[in-house]
Order: sequence, then structure tokens, then C-alpha cells
Amino acid sequence: MNNSPVTLSHWHTEPTLIGGILFVAWLYAVIIGPCRTSICPTLCLPAKRIVFFALGILTFYLAVGSPLDPLGENFLFSAHMIQHNVLMYVSPLLVLLGLPPELIDRFLEKRPALEWIIKFLVHPIIAGLLFTVVFSFWHIGAFYEAALRDKAIHMAEHLSMFFVSFLMWVPICSESKRIPQMRFGPQMLYVLGLMLGQTPIFAFLTFSEEVLYDTYFYAERIMNLSPLEDQRAGGVLMKLANMAVSLGVLSSIFYRWSKQQPSQA
Repeated sequence: MNNSPVTLSHWHTEPTLIGGILFVAWLYAVIIGPCRTSICPTLCLPAKRIVFFALGILTFYLAVGSPLDPLGENFLFSAHMIQHNVLMYVSPLLVLLGLPPELIDRFLEKRPALEWIIKFLVHPIIAGLLFTVVFSFWHIGAFYEAALRDKAIHMAEHLSMFFVSFLMWVPICSESKRIPQMRFGPQMLYVLGLMLGQTPIFAFLTFSEEVLYDTYFYAERIMNLSPLEDQRAGGVLMKLANMAVSLGVLSSIFYRWSKQQPSQA
């Protein structure tokens, strides 16, 4: 493992990463271009959709391709937790907001099997459990260390986190009529459930009396933080991000709910 200090020149340009991102961008361009004109020719695509999707792709690359990645992979657990925050709370939400719901609805009209699979995966219980289980799984010592030591496993970790986080956002942010979001009351219970589901891992990371991951125990110290202090800082960062996002979402739900008539809510 390379333990040299990370600099701003440490950007990942591997063909798999860059090629994958370019492929996703190309696929989106095809969907909102030729596919849109053939499936739903009257659809007017707001520019904000394209901006949201582009920001989603950009923040994904910043999380996995910027110097933050080697910093978190080799030196600081807290940096790795910042990376996970972006992959869970920022990138997937932006990508979801960038998808045109009218086009999704038209595409699913004649594909009932695909629609059933998607509805199953984004059911609040399924999506919430997948999000919580995958997040917790990758923070178990053996699996966390395996991801740090093997690039393929590390990529699987990040992609699985992004995927289940995307599913997690659908029940509260979907604008599709065929894959609708929940009513406001259940949305609030859903968000509270997600907060509670992640609390054990946050508490374990923050209050543990020993360093849980050997990589950071033996890593070169590049900041004035002991391995245990770094681990606790990472746990606190994750919890603060979770609370900030959850409270922001709950506030948004409550505001939108208050704007509706009681019969509509």
C-alpha cells in the first residue's frame, strides 16, 4: 500500500472509472435526446434536469476520483466517511432529480414486469432495509478492510452504496406517477426509521475504545489525530451528516404537507 502523503494531484483517471462515467453520461444524453423524441415527443425537458444529473455525476467522481479517495483509503477513516456521505446523500439524490419522470412513466407503460421489479425495490421497507443493511455490512471490519485492499471490492462497495441510496431516496423524492413517492405522513416515519437504523453503527464507531480497522491503526499520521480520535471523528461526521440530511428532509416534508389541504394529505 502506498503511504506517501496525498496531494491535489492524486486524481483517479483509470479507464474503468472514466469510461464508466462517460458511458452513463452518454446513456443519459441518448435517453433525453433520441429516446425522448421517439417515446414522448411532446415532452419539454427543463434545463434543471440536465443540471441535476450532471451535478450527480460530478459529485460521484469527486467522491471516488478526487484526492479524497486515496486520503480515506490509506490514511484517514474520517475522510472515508466524508466520501461515503457524498455517495449516500448527495450524488444519488441529484441523479434521481435529473431523471425526467414523464419519460420514465411512458417507458414503463408497456413494461409491467420491469415496473413491478422497480416498485418492489423502492418499497419503503425494502429500500430502507437494503440501505441500512448494505451500509452496515461495509463497515464490518473484515469487509471494510477487504474493500481497502482490493480495488474491485472497493468499487463494488461504492457502487452498492450508491445504488441502495438511490433506492432509498425514491419513496420521498420520486416525481413519477407510476413509481410515486409516499404520502407525507409515512414519509416522515420512513425518514425517522432510517435515522434509527443507522444509529447503532454510528454509536459503535464513535464510542468504541479500540481502533476497529488495522489500516488506520498502522497508517502514517498526516494529521494531529490518533487512530482512535480519527475513528471517532468519522463516526461523529457520519452522524452529523445523517442528522442534517434527515432534519432537512423532514422540514421539507412538513412544509409541503402544511401547504396541502387535509383531504389531499
